[in-house]
Amino acid sequence: MNRWVQGLRELRGYPSAVGGLAIILFLVALSLYTVITIPYSEALDRWRGGDHWQMNPVNAGPVWADRLLGGNLPQTRVVESDNADVREAPFEGGKQVRIPLTFEYDNEGFPSELNLFLNQKGTQQEAFVRLTWHTPSGETIPLGGQRVSEEDRISISQNRALEGRLGMVPHVGLFAGGSDPADPRAERGDYRLTVDAMLFDPGAELEADLAVYGRVHGLAGTDYQRRNLMLALMWGTPVALAFGLLAAVGTTITTLVIAATGVWYRGWVDALIQRLTEVNMILPMLPILVMVGTLYSTSIWLMLGVVIALGIFSAGIKTYRAMLLPIREAPYIEAARAYGAGNARIILRYMIPRILPVLIPTFVTLIPTFVFLEASLAVLGLGDPELPTWGKVLNDAQEQSALYNGFYYWVVAPAVLLMLTGLGFAMFGFALDRVFNPRLRTQ
Repeated sequence: MNRWVQGLRELRGYPSAVGGLAIILFLVALSLYTVITIPYSEALDRWRGGDHWQMNPVNAGPVWADRLLGGNLPQTRVVESDNADVREAPFEGGKQVRIPLTFEYDNEGFPSELNLFLNQKGTQQEAFVRLTWHTPSGETIPLGGQRVSEEDRISISQNRALEGRLGMVPHVGLFAGGSDPADPRAERGDYRLTVDAMLFDPGAELEADLAVYGRVHGLAGTDYQRRNLMLALMWGTPVALAFGLLAAVGTTITTLVIAATGVWYRGWVDALIQRLTEVNMILPMLPILVMVGTLYSTSIWLMLGVVIALGIFSAGIKTYRAMLLPIREAPYIEAARAYGAGNARIILRYMIPRILPVLIPTFVTLIPTFVFLEASLAVLGLGDPELPTWGKVLNDAQEQSALYNGFYYWVVAPAVLLMLTGLGFAMFGFALDRVFNPRLRTQ
């Protein structure tokens, strides 16, 4: 015990140990925060997409990157009818409703999209809606009218007739303020979308929300399904750490116990273990995992089981065997046999603990290896189809040609987290090796 305490004290003298431990603690804290604030079932439900992200822009970059470069690109703003001066005028069999949705636009560049979400309550009849756009310069632009159901969405950006009149896409033309279509400039000021609705039921109510989608969003941006990438980056942390830790623990403990068993019993037991190890050493792990994922299932827990199974008879058995052979002949082992200690007690209490100080640094540096393996499988399209992970984000970015289209944030964020994980465990593991490995200790 004194050796362990002394070794931990020595770690404070290694800047790499302090830095690596700080990174690991940050990842652990982020994992705990994630699983507490975003439950597992909620994370899966959000990542599937759907209406949960309908107010997010498509392929929007992170806000901090734009501000860091001195930009002022717009963020998404939602103008709700709850805050508007709604006016109603009844008529026989229904009523007319006017909803002015006013907002201030003070950004460079144009929005990425315009959508109007309508929710009609208290009736199942369709309503007729007419839209009018008012610019800061006083220009009035009719957007046309149409029938809407109980819950409907009007995509102003996809109004082809309006695009033909403006000479450019609506979410640009409506904010251009009459500037040159070849070089449009966003007009700053107060805009208003007036919603004039005819409700054919006196008891009906109409809610209208105007979504002015920005070009930047949140800390991590969004993907092609409007999903906030921060969800995948946050939930990818506990998934990566859990996969790496469980795989490292499973393979290390079983390999060590099997190696110690072979050394102690010798004879045919040791020979069988060595032959199985040599056969397993020539089996390629990644192609086997690809085959399992292609032909059977891509569940992350199945992949974890296969990784542990393939890692049991790994090359580490030969390394541990070489370290355990001289321990078997040590005098204290003979003394333990003399007072009647059983085989299991000698293996677990007297042989294995002697090499744990050397084993722990190897175990720590093994964790990021399995983290990278999980990410590699996901990039190849063999990741868990439900879990939001770093590798899944990279796979989506590859399928959508993110780098080709200029969405660098989509690739950089998960790649940085993967590198940070590897760096943290490597720095801490190498420092542990220098402290606990007698051959590397310095005077």
